[in-house]
Amino acid sequence: MDRRWVHRVGRVRTAVQLAFAALTNGYAAGFLKGTIYKGEGKYLCLPGLNCYSCPGALGSCPLGAFQAVITGRDRSFSFYVAGFLLLFGAVLGRFVCGWLCPFGLVQDLLHKIPFPRKWRVLPGERGLRALKYVLLVLFVILLPLTVLDVVGQGQPWFCKYICPSGTLLGGIPLVASNPALRSALSWLFAWKGALLAAVVLLSVVLWRPFCRYLCPLGAVYGLFNPVALCRYAIREDKCTRCGSCQAACPMDLPVYRQPNTTQCIRCGKCRAACPQDAIALLSPLSYRRAGKSD
Repeated sequence: MDRRWVHRVGRVRTAVQLAFAALTNGYAAGFLKGTIYKGEGKYLCLPGLNCYSCPGALGSCPLGAFQAVITGRDRSFSFYVAGFLLLFGAVLGRFVCGWLCPFGLVQDLLHKIPFPRKWRVLPGERGLRALKYVLLVLFVILLPLTVLDVVGQGQPWFCKYICPSGTLLGGIPLVASNPALRSALSWLFAWKGALLAAVVLLSVVLWRPFCRYLCPLGAVYGLFNPVALCRYAIREDKCTRCGSCQAACPMDLPVYRQPNTTQCIRCGKCRAACPQDAIALLSPLSYRRAGKSD
């Protein structure tokens, strides 16, 4: 394993993450005044967890936009958000999680904090990974559609009761800059603060726990990993099954056996670590060269 290449890939990815986060959350006046940008950009979705309530956000989170539509009294379906997720999923899959999500960047930076022991996985890893699909079905779709108030409207259950990204990037900055909001805080803010604290602490010792276990948006993109236009392939004539890819993978995935599992966020560390250059990144151009679609 050439660790220099692994570290170089990591630095490039961090630079892209920082640049994209700055570009999509660059409304500086929002942080200075404690307000939310409400311009035309908020009608557009951004691919990652870009909370609508973040003072700097110039666009909307797909999950929040989806719930905002389906919780209305007319029970509409958001074809725009569904098409947006289909487009980014079909082209990039969970590459979005690895390179374009602001909360993914937060977890990456937290994991760089030194700690005596870092964990590769948690006990019951396989079952824990299924939690994000439960949250997707239950808190993003079913509860907003079925639990209604007196006027027939639902609530954005995931955004309101769970999302730690919204708490960190939206709730805390707004509360810090608005005394009126601080005086109106309830148990809900304390609950979400506790969830955020748990994710933050766990991120120091385990790589990307929210992405692994809890993110419904990652669950959606992950479903496209096996068929996305940009995906991995193993060059069987070169692969020696040495395990270098799995050793380098922060998710501890056996890339040489399953290069396109729903957990892979395309961080690129496996490709950089492979001594045989046996992991290929497929693209539409490579399909045309090979004269096939897979």
